[in-house]
Amino acid sequence: MDVGSAENFTRMGTVGIEEEFYVVDERGRPTSGTDELVYETDPPPILDGRLDHELFKCVIETQTPTCADLDEAHEKLHEVRAALVEHAESHGYGIAAAGLHPAAKWRELEHAEKPRYRAQLDRIQYPQHRNTTAGIHVHVGVDDAEKATWIANEIRWFLPVMLALSANSPYWNGFDTGLASARAKIFENLPNTGVPTAFRDFAAYRDFERLMVERGSINDRGELWYDVRPHTENGTVEVRAPDGQADPEVVFAFVEYVHALVLDLVERYERTADPWATYRSGDGSGAPPLRRELLDENKWRALRYGHDATFIDRDGTGTIGLTEAVEREADRLGVDGIARVAAAESGAARQRRLLESDGLDGVCAALML
Repeated sequence: MDVGSAENFTRMGTVGIEEEFYVVDERGRPTSGTDELVYETDPPPILDGRLDHELFKCVIETQTPTCADLDEAHEKLHEVRAALVEHAESHGYGIAAAGLHPAAKWRELEHAEKPRYRAQLDRIQYPQHRNTTAGIHVHVGVDDAEKATWIANEIRWFLPVMLALSANSPYWNGFDTGLASARAKIFENLPNTGVPTAFRDFAAYRDFERLMVERGSINDRGELWYDVRPHTENGTVEVRAPDGQADPEVVFAFVEYVHALVLDLVERYERTADPWATYRSGDGSGAPPLRRELLDENKWRALRYGHDATFIDRDGTGTIGLTEAVEREADRLGVDGIARVAAAESGAARQRRLLESDGLDGVCAALML
């Protein structure tokens, strides 16, 4: 049975980055290329064992090695991307990045033949057949399973902030959705996605993971596609909220932020006498954990409005704009990348501006690595 274990949570503060990209042709349009790039040719050494495809033959995934710190993560992020572009170009392809590719029309694209994806298509049907999404997944190592589960619970309020900052997918299947991140909504149509409920402890998460596999809801633990999860195989907290990005420095801003946020929560967990008190119902020890309905509302605001989003604050008594939320987080955690992303033009706004001025060719060109 493909489920994880508490014993895998052994490392603190390590970093891993997964990115999903589009394989494109000479015009920057998505094309089937993963068979050749993943299976039929040898990639550069840094991609050996760290290159895979996704559901569609035009979507390819990379993973960095496990990095000891942020400096190494920054270095490997650039090395992996450069190697992917070199590998693709040597076989006549380009690489593009966004949450959704504006020229991707799912009815015209080929699905991968890997048994895992064929099984998903058979089980999920229409929502998976149209799932042309691409995102960023950030892993931060945590040395204790209970601690990792608590952190995944606590990090949920911050997920819409990351999504709003990253919003880079206004177009889907050839039309403007009116959303800043249509990727988030398209992906959320799959089962086991979105902002998860809080788990009372690691055993509760482990039991849920095991139950889903044993009852045939999923084939393996990796098919729990929530926006955050304790990764029971890698021993990490994995954040899966942001849209794909062409600019590696935007990606690294999210990596820096997630890393700082996890370490801050680790410190809070370790200095709190009973960090789980608010997750035990009926004991009168404190406020209940954030309701999923409130978090879903914040996620909706993020995917609809992007950089213009406002959020219901953690205590539910007011709202906070994205800029203020980012400034608060940057000051609190001593990070600056997310502030630069917030101050810049959003990916969604840029795509819309370029479509108006330069047409689809201009948008496709701007998404190239």
